[in-house]
Amino acid sequence: MLEKTMRINSLFDFYQSLLTPKQRNYMALYYLDDYSLGEIAEEFQVSRQAVYDNIKRTEQMIEEYEAKLLLFERYIKRQELLEQLRDTVKREHENSNALSLINSLEKLD
Repeated sequence: MLEKTMRINSLFDFYQSLLTPKQRNYMALYYLDDYSLGEIAEEFQVSRQAVYDNIKRTEQMIEEYEAKLLLFERYIKRQELLEQLRDTVKREHENSNALSLINSLEKLD
């Protein structure tokens, strides 16, 4: 369950701008602010089932976006490659300017 929550949070970070304001609100409250379905339903004066359905549809949408655009997958691969590069540079060139360049690259994400 925790792994799914972390994945959805990450996908939400990448794809939230593609969602409607209502979808963004529900997802942010549920996943980021840890509101219950009942609390969200009360906040927006809708049924708990309506909130649940909206969140599930939105989860499915962002998973479909990821399947097509692969932004999160590419981000993970880029982070892994940067870590490997950092390790290689540390081993071979201890006083190299390359480490500061790698750090600068990481800050871009």
